[in-house]
Amino acid sequence: MNILITGGAGFIGSHVVRRMVKNYPKYHIYNLDALTYAGNLENLKDIENFSNYTFLKGNITDYSFIDSTFKNYKFDRIIHLAAESHVDRSITDPLAFVTTNVIGTVNLLNASKELWKDDLSNKLFYHVSTDEVYGSLAATGLFTETTSYDPNSPYSASKASSDHFVRAYGETYDLPFIISNCSNNYGPNHFPEKLIPLFINNIISNKPLPVYGDGNYTRDWLFVEDHAKAIDIAFHNGNRGETYNIGGFNEWKNIDLVKLLCKLMDKKLNRNLGDSEKLITYVKDRPGHDLRYAIDATKISSELGWKPSVTFEEGLSKTIDWFLENQDWLNNITSGSYKEYYSKMYK
Repeated sequence: MNILITGGAGFIGSHVVRRMVKNYPKYHIYNLDALTYAGNLENLKDIENFSNYTFLKGNITDYSFIDSTFKNYKFDRIIHLAAESHVDRSITDPLAFVTTNVIGTVNLLNASKELWKDDLSNKLFYHVSTDEVYGSLAATGLFTETTSYDPNSPYSASKASSDHFVRAYGETYDLPFIISNCSNNYGPNHFPEKLIPLFINNIISNKPLPVYGDGNYTRDWLFVEDHAKAIDIAFHNGNRGETYNIGGFNEWKNIDLVKLLCKLMDKKLNRNLGDSEKLITYVKDRPGHDLRYAIDATKISSELGWKPSVTFEEGLSKTIDWFLENQDWLNNITSGSYKEYYSKMYK
């Protein structure tokens, strides 16, 4: 099969690309990425010369490019990860999220529909989404696959819209699809705008750790390699037209996570216990901040046999080790425009 993975140079995408290239030598994996700020081909240097791997530079918002690329390579299946994904950025520039996440997804759907119009056998449009489309939970309860959508940020609204378009193309045009909605990921190669890599980077540099509000916002965390494995399993064994929630069964309040991270970093950096925790600084809350996300991953666990492979403490330790061992990677991507963005977001 010829398989297109969009956004494959990004954080989650690079782990999916690596897994598919290494585990399925009879597939040819095409990685399509626009290489915007979060896309980095250094994430895939270990597989860039594999014979079953091809990188394609381009933007999913450019339909003429997408149409010609689909006709040239005749993809059998698609794993769609390319997206603008950071809530803070969506608040300052919502239109960019509409353009990429909605228009870009529809471009891919249209190209798939046209390419596969005469033969839908063994075809699949696998759409990777987020738990944020479900909105915010109170202190109890879990998101299930039947939870009503209730997005609260421009980012989550754009992802909810893309989910609806994928499902609509399935109903209207019989396009074979699967959607998965995942909780917060963490792990190697994570761009340092998200909480864990941001704070690892700041602790290394002895910079303040900006915690929103009172720090009691709660998230379900999943190691990125476990997410890639879940996508692999659903891609091969999932039922067409289904949604699968993917989560770590692993809820943490932000402030508790940050304190655990500080403790682990002090140990690994040979600092006095408590030194990093002194860097915690509470900052003005962001608008529309969802209180709690929590995924019920029972369906993918019971039907497809997937479950997380590492505890949060194990995964967090592995993540810290990777960043400490790859500080050149970190330094390369935190120069220039990143510094301007950081200054703007976390005054």
